Amino acid sequence: MDNLKEYVEYGVIGILIVMSIISIAIAFERYFFYKNVNLRNYKTKNEAEIELSKHLAALSIIGSNAPYIGLLGTVCGIMIVFYDMGMSKSIDPHVIVIGLSLALKVTAVGLLVAIPATMLYSAFLRKADILIAKWEDEVAHEITQ
Repeated sequence: MDNLKEYVEYGVIGILIVMSIISIAIAFERYFFYKNVNLRNYKTKNEAEIELSKHLAALSIIGSNAPYIGLLGTVCGIMIVFYDMGMSKSIDPHVIVIGLSLALKVTAVGLLVAIPATMLYSAFLRKADILIAKWEDEVAHEITQ
């Protein structure tokens, strides 16, 4: 069970770090894409929507699932603390509190990944909506004339 303690902590935090790196990469990619996008390159609204909303689903998935991954790590950590309590002949409150605080750390990391990812998703989705509206006003008007 001692090996499981490290697997849970490092494994879950590792997954959350990977999710965070993916979120940051998508954020930079979308920021520079939206900054330099030329709406005249898209002939149809669907084509524009597909390009403008690319990778936003990944941000949404990360934002909605990171807390659950953190919670999974916390539940596993608490299970390990209870197992250790059951296996020891004497219960030291310091060991229990330290074990529980380490378990809760994973939930905090999950929230630290989820909150910015959700905020970025909302901001980029709004930007995509604005750009699609601009496409409809500018480009679609030119095509119909």
